[in-house]
Amino acid sequence: MSDAKSGLTYADAGVDIDAGNALVERIKPAAKKTARSGVMAGLGGFGALFDLKGAGYTDPILVAATDGVGTKLRIAIDTGNVSTIGIDLVAMCVNDLVCQGAEPLFFLDYFATGKLELDQATAIIEGIAKGCELSGCALIGGETAEMPGMYHDGDFDLAGFSVGAMERGQDLPAGVVAGDVLIGLASDGVHSNGYSLVRKTVEVSGLGWGDKAPFADGTLGEELLKPTRLYVKQTLAAIRAGGVHALAHITGGGLTENLPRVLPDDLGADIDLTSWTLPPVFSWIADTAGLAESEMLKTFNAGVGMVLSVDAARADAIIALLEAEGETVYTLGTVTAGAGVRYTGSLT
Repeated sequence: MSDAKSGLTYADAGVDIDAGNALVERIKPAAKKTARSGVMAGLGGFGALFDLKGAGYTDPILVAATDGVGTKLRIAIDTGNVSTIGIDLVAMCVNDLVCQGAEPLFFLDYFATGKLELDQATAIIEGIAKGCELSGCALIGGETAEMPGMYHDGDFDLAGFSVGAMERGQDLPAGVVAGDVLIGLASDGVHSNGYSLVRKTVEVSGLGWGDKAPFADGTLGEELLKPTRLYVKQTLAAIRAGGVHALAHITGGGLTENLPRVLPDDLGADIDLTSWTLPPVFSWIADTAGLAESEMLKTFNAGVGMVLSVDAARADAIIALLEAEGETVYTLGTVTAGAGVRYTGSLT
């Protein structure tokens, strides 16, 4: 093989291996903050090891989840504000894991871009590490792919993968019956779903990302980039206290599509739409886009990011526990006979 000085290098083709190595060194302190029982090695290996017995499990069942952030990434890229998009990535995976009754154990990310920008990539992965730290799972590995010609300048994509566990026989949903109380936990805004419609609404409004948001104090870009709320520690506390039969993470499909996923085929839900107040961001989207209420309820979380189906006798205690954990809690309705989600009242 030729060693001629005029020969091409990988860097000439647009891939900077040194930058990739520098990124790993930069993110090691952030990853170290996520360390928890069961972690067996740091970053840099060909694979990541995790000791379930070391994490305290006797007869564990593993649960896996993967997700992305969708077109919310477009706002992060266009505004240059990428510091919280990693929290969204983690939340979209770990909030799903707790719906199965599982404790998130570890997380791996996949970050792909046309040209690796160290400051941008560091901010993104530090956000991922923050999301892991807040949800009690370890960032134990990932992949950074620099792929010139695959992405426009400045563009990137993210995917996340998380694994959780529960002891055998403790998986959810379980024991859901007619009469269960449906408890809703407030969202922190739009979270990470419906952003193609959000972006279309912004286009119709004629506003830019740097303009003041019509519904809040910050800029439109800042408000729409508020990260997905992490429900892990508080819902695990509720599960361990007893009486929780099911949890539904309200993502794409809204209440209309996500609640039935955790209910038996012959049961449904009666929801009182007056039991919570529609957050201003959704009122603005609805007004600007001329959005029907039914479309809102099957596209967005509409202010409710997680729903728990709980034993009626335990409802007050679980509500008190969740409020003590810092949650804004709504009593939405009940589980009833007959499939489907039925609404009374109005969001507005």
